[in-house]
Amino acid sequence: MPADLPLEQPVELKLLRYWELFYLFVLVATLIALQLQAAEPMPERTGGSALLVAGFGWYWWFGHRPLVRTAGEISTPVGVLAVAGVLVFFFAALLLAPGAAWITPSVISQVFWLLSLRTSVVAVVLISFIPGLISLSRGGNIAEQLATTIPAGVIFCALALMLGLFVHRIAQQKEDQTVLIERLAASRSEVSRLSHEAGTAAERERLAREIHDTLAQGFTSIVALVQAIESELDTDPAAARRHLELTARTARENLDEARSMVAALTPSALTSGTLADAVRRQADRLAAETALTVTCRIDGPLPKLATAAEVVLLRAAQEALHNTRRHAHATTVSLELSIVDDKVRLTVRDDGVGFDPDAPRSGYGLAGMAARARQVGGELSVHSGAHGGTELAVEVPA
Repeated sequence: MPADLPLEQPVELKLLRYWELFYLFVLVATLIALQLQAAEPMPERTGGSALLVAGFGWYWWFGHRPLVRTAGEISTPVGVLAVAGVLVFFFAALLLAPGAAWITPSVISQVFWLLSLRTSVVAVVLISFIPGLISLSRGGNIAEQLATTIPAGVIFCALALMLGLFVHRIAQQKEDQTVLIERLAASRSEVSRLSHEAGTAAERERLAREIHDTLAQGFTSIVALVQAIESELDTDPAAARRHLELTARTARENLDEARSMVAALTPSALTSGTLADAVRRQADRLAAETALTVTCRIDGPLPKLATAAEVVLLRAAQEALHNTRRHAHATTVSLELSIVDDKVRLTVRDDGVGFDPDAPRSGYGLAGMAARARQVGGELSVHSGAHGGTELAVEVPA
């Protein structure tokens, strides 16, 4: 096997084997038929047989070997050289022994392998009519020979061209299918790559929201408490100790959130209690860490929600309270969990300075909150204005 031939042979080479077996079978049959034609002299029959065998050898060296090396593709000059040699031996054999014409079908089959379609048509016409011309050159009744050779040549040429065109069309369809399959494989690879990139981007965005809504807010609280401790350390040691305890508790909760995020990305506040308990703890923490008046109301027993929906409501509560603490300059805040039209709604209100919800924002909080809500089939609404006060509501399906 040549070094550059792939281990898995293409379909063209597998089919070539069958055509070459056909060539060899017809060659053997023609040689036997020539030996059985006692009407022709033995030297002519032997010489014709030798020329046919030489033609097969020529094809094997100049046709088969290039086809194998190039996996079924062959350049035009090489193909013309191979066919020209086969035809020279074929026509020479006809001159010696007209019975050599029996090998014509196998010669034509190799023509379609080695030449382009247009050149193959010319070669087939020559192969079909030259045996008749050679027969005419031997003398005899020209009218009778023309009446026999011309119709036979036309019929043989038509059948050969039909067969060759049919085979060529099948090969062309196969090439087209191969191109389509390659394009499909490339498209599937591109879709897979884009899907992977989209999944990676979505995962990064989700992690960004998780970090923003948990660790970043916790660290902000710790910084604020440390600043309060610095101002109270000399003037109000009791308040400083209380804020120091809150700092330690916030740090531990942040550590729990980090461990939970690594383990399963489920808020630790929800693993140790209900959604209502987690929201109450957020309200209690804000009241303990600031001078705000914080109220929390839960309407009746809440229906069992999917974990993703509970995460959305808890993160919305955390973000809303964080924004109130940092930006609203409010004095009172209220949280409410209620059931409205087969939905669970979280409402957070404050009496702060307000803002324009439609103004461009560089922050991530509200955008992340809205994206979270959409992921679980919910929605976010924000009402605020220049006259003060903000109301944020998040609804998720129950």
